Order: sequence, then C-alpha cells, then structure tokens
Amino acid sequence: MLVTRLIERKRDGGRLEPSEWSALIRSYVAGDVPDYQMAAMLMAVYVHGLDRTETAALTDAMRRNGAQLSLGHLAAARVDKHSTGGVGDKTSLILAPLVSSLGVAVPMMSGRGLGHTGGTLDKLESIPGMRTDITLADARAQLERIGCVMMGQSAEVVPADRGMYALRNATATCESVPLIASSIMSKKLAEDLTGLVLDIKRGSGSLVPDLDEALELAGTMVWLGESRGCTVVALLTAMDRPLGRAVGNALEMEEAIHALQGDGPPDLMTVTFALGAEMLQLGGVAADGDDARRRMERAIASGQAARRLQEVIEAQGGNPGVVDDPAVLPQAGACELFEAPRRGFVARVDPRPIGRALIALGGGRERPDDPIDPGVGFVITAKPGDWVERGEPIATIFARDDAGIEVGRAALRTAIGIADEADHPLPLVSHRVTIDGVTRTA
Repeated sequence: MLVTRLIERKRDGGRLEPSEWSALIRSYVAGDVPDYQMAAMLMAVYVHGLDRTETAALTDAMRRNGAQLSLGHLAAARVDKHSTGGVGDKTSLILAPLVSSLGVAVPMMSGRGLGHTGGTLDKLESIPGMRTDITLADARAQLERIGCVMMGQSAEVVPADRGMYALRNATATCESVPLIASSIMSKKLAEDLTGLVLDIKRGSGSLVPDLDEALELAGTMVWLGESRGCTVVALLTAMDRPLGRAVGNALEMEEAIHALQGDGPPDLMTVTFALGAEMLQLGGVAADGDDARRRMERAIASGQAARRLQEVIEAQGGNPGVVDDPAVLPQAGACELFEAPRRGFVARVDPRPIGRALIALGGGRERPDDPIDPGVGFVITAKPGDWVERGEPIATIFARDDAGIEVGRAALRTAIGIADEADHPLPLVSHRVTIDGVTRTA
C-alpha cells in the first residue's frame, strides 16, 4: 500500500474505499505508517471531510484493530455517556457514579483534554492515587463488583485512536465532524454497550460551534451506533459559556463532588439531569424523564451517589476521603479575586479564551507529553445576564505564582464582557436527536 497515493487522493477531494481505510489503520497500528503521514491524512480529512460510508469505514477499522470489552454476561443494562468536549464540563464525573448507583452498569471510557477543552481523565487523576489506566480484564471485574468503572483508553482498545487523538490535538485538526465521530464511536462501540447518550456541545466554546454542524455530528454518531446494534440518544447542549463555575482539573473534581452531595450549580445540574434521564431510560430503570429525575434526586439526597463515587475511587487506587474532604485535592500556589471593571449586565463569558488560558496556566497540554498542574484554573461566578456592580468579585484565579495570576487576569478581561444590555444565552439543552429524527427541547 502506497500511503502517499491515499493522502494525495484525499488531499485532492477524492474518497477512500473501506478496504483502503482498513489497510491504512492496520498499517498505522503496526508502525508502518509514520505519524507525519497520518498527520497529513488528518489534515486532508479536516479540509475535505468524509462521506458517511468513509466515516463508517474509518470507525470500523479503528474499532477492529484492538481488543473489545465483552459484557453480555452482566444482568444490568450497559450505558455510557460521552461529551464532545467543553470548558467546565464535568457532567461525566457526576453521571457515572450517579447512574450506576441506580442499577445501570456504566463502563465509562473517557479522554484527556483536546484543544481548548478539558478532559475527564485529567480531572479524575487530580485525586491522589487515582488510576485510570485500567486493563479490560480489571474493568470487567470492577463492573461486576460495583457496576461502574471510569477508565482511559488502554493500549488494548482502539490503539489507532490513541495516536490519532494526540496528532489531532497537535495539528489543529480537532474540529472535524468525521474525525470526532469516528474517534468517539470507535471507542464506544468497543465497550459492548446496550445504550449510549451523547452530549453534543454547541456554541462559541465547542469543537462544533455551528448548530447545523452540531446536528450533523449528532446524526452521524446516532446512525453509526444504531446501525451497529447500540441505541444512541444525543442531546445538544450549550457551550457559549462555561458549564458550572469551576474550570480546571482539581477545581472541577471538587465541584462534581459537591454536585453529588446536592450542592451543584443550577446550570450544571440541569444538563446533568437531562443526560442522566436519558441514560436511566436507556437502561430500563426509569419509565420517563420525570421518574428519572426523581430517582436521581433521591440518590443524591440519600448519599447513595456520593458513596458510589467513593467505591469507584477506592477501586482505582485513589483516596476515597476526597469525597468527604475535597481539600485533599491539589491546591494552587496563588489565588486572586477578579472584579467587575464596570457596572452593567454580563454580556458574555466566552469559554474559548478561558480554556486556552487554562493551558497557559499549566492545567492543559500544548504537546501530548506535557505535564499538567491539576490545581490551577478559575472559579467564575458571573453568568451571562447577571447584573454586576463595579468592583464586585465575579471570578477567582488559581495559579502557580504571580505570573500565572497575570495570565489569568488577561484571559478574564478578554473573556468576560460587561455592557448596558445582554442577549439571551443559548438554551442549556436545545435539541434531542435519535434515529427517528430531531426534536427541539428548548
């Protein structure tokens, strides 16, 4: 196989046959296709896209070149949730223990930060001792024992995506519908799920800001799952401002713990409950959305959901005491309040510069092997539409040192706009996509 010929064809807007995608991925996994050639192919796909047949062929090729979970022996339904990524999006940290505490097996396979968006694994690993590099055998045993595992993509599962994911992050090819769809669905289909709920972010801080493009991505992933025997529901949710208040790995982990104890920010809980309701219905536990909401609220109020998080943390080598005392999490070396520069309405809280600033503070990666400082980040209390007075604290910056504080200040001055009037932000949950079509929910 001459890889350059395949790259040339895609570069010029042509298409690859399923057998060619299969050969390309097989050779990449074997080490016969170097990263620089795969990076060139990713850029060609980013520029010209893939049709559905090509997207399906790429997804299948990635999934086949790796091991897969086998969970058919479990009595409970197996349902996962995945987000396309955002700033402050910590719903996975809440949903995995919450939904599993209600009788649905949750084999949650997550990723690291991609571009300006955060990663669930980085947030989990802010817990002292917490391991996410779980083998498939250990994941299966943990699911049998406690009904939940929160793991990374091991070397066994979809190995092609591990390399391609890092290359996309390093070559500015993250924002591509077919690459996002094939990356996510190859991993999810390898989990032997009975159901999958997708959180498709839209708005200025998402990988796919445009509504039509977000609907295209949702429809593509729903079709990929359903045509391969997995029921998929996708919700479109807002990412034109950070979700919740915390942005940063340890800060978001702490906010997720508070949410499981009944003290989560209203916007975060709205999105969490909407996604959780879909998971519980796919899992056959709840009759409808209202029933699911009541069950989740009871699990939180009783402490049942928080206890499940403790069980997961302990099973994966972490310190379960973090649930009772989040101060166990890494702390920033310096912090400073950020005050409103004038009175008026909060017109915008732009997630993208905040996500980029987190990377600059050391809380994210510019290169795949960059270390992460889990303690840095922001807590932003101002929301679009809020009225603030000049000098009122509207955020807190957490950094390593004074230089980081200045980086945080500059980012917040760019991201937060205050004006005499403010437009309405996007609805938190706007559309529901299934194999039967699209429904507006807002």
